[in-house]
Amino acid sequence: MKQRSSIVFLVACVLLATSAFAQKQTPKKYPSKKVKSKDWEQLLDEDLTKWEVWTGVPDNSVTNLPASYKKDANGDNKAPIGLGDPLDIYTLTKDADGEYVLNISGLVYAGLTSKKSYSNYHLTLLFKWGEKKYAPRLDKLRDNGLLYHCYGDHGAFWDVWKSCLESQIQEGDFGDLFTLAGTKAKVKINSNKRWDPVNGEVSTGGKRSIDTESPHGEWTRVDLYVFGDKAIHVTNGKVVLALWDAKDHKGNKLDAGQIQIQSEGAEAYVKDICIRPISKFPKKLLKASGL
Repeated sequence: MKQRSSIVFLVACVLLATSAFAQKQTPKKYPSKKVKSKDWEQLLDEDLTKWEVWTGVPDNSVTNLPASYKKDANGDNKAPIGLGDPLDIYTLTKDADGEYVLNISGLVYAGLTSKKSYSNYHLTLLFKWGEKKYAPRLDKLRDNGLLYHCYGDHGAFWDVWKSCLESQIQEGDFGDLFTLAGTKAKVKINSNKRWDPVNGEVSTGGKRSIDTESPHGEWTRVDLYVFGDKAIHVTNGKVVLALWDAKDHKGNKLDAGQIQIQSEGAEAYVKDICIRPISKFPKKLLKASGL
């Protein structure tokens, strides 16, 4: 009887401890909240009037090509489709709250390009993956990207995107830095090529410090802060990479440009794309960035 009482008491203690532990654990909330500001400008409207589309080279598996598209002598697709979106890669729907949602099919590599150039700004958006994947990335991670300081001709990189800097959006890789078509920037990274503002060595590219992407199918908030030739990549409210001394392909200071949202073989959705001017980096972000 005494032994049974001891067992009951032990079980009760375990349950109590488990309950207390569970109460201390606060579930992660996805996505992070949008910064409050009266200066936000919405970049999505009914007809995508603030954007244009450049459509790249379609994979040979794509069949519904425009009648005007010309294949090469071997019957292969080698040329970009060009300015316009005849394949409806970027379309709009509305969610239950009446908010515009950008649907990215991923069928062909393409870039949704802002008509305006921007400098000294904070850009925010919500991003989540769909399910479909297309050649040539059927067996690869779902991939996309937020391109900024875009300039020059369409198709400078892979016949699709402009010269620019990229805040990577790939499964498990939100916030990595890529420099496209000759651009450069400085970032501090450790021996694992991860961003490390304290102990890192100066490099021209690098991976995010931590992974803070939301689970598949849930929205991830992506924030980009740009001031001068410096930029801070933020994923779900966490600074994951910072860079400085951005330069174009000629070595000139790169501190302004258009914005592009990629289509790169994976179905995806984007909403709440907003931009606001800034006169400096917020103190907390500046401290976390090490700039």
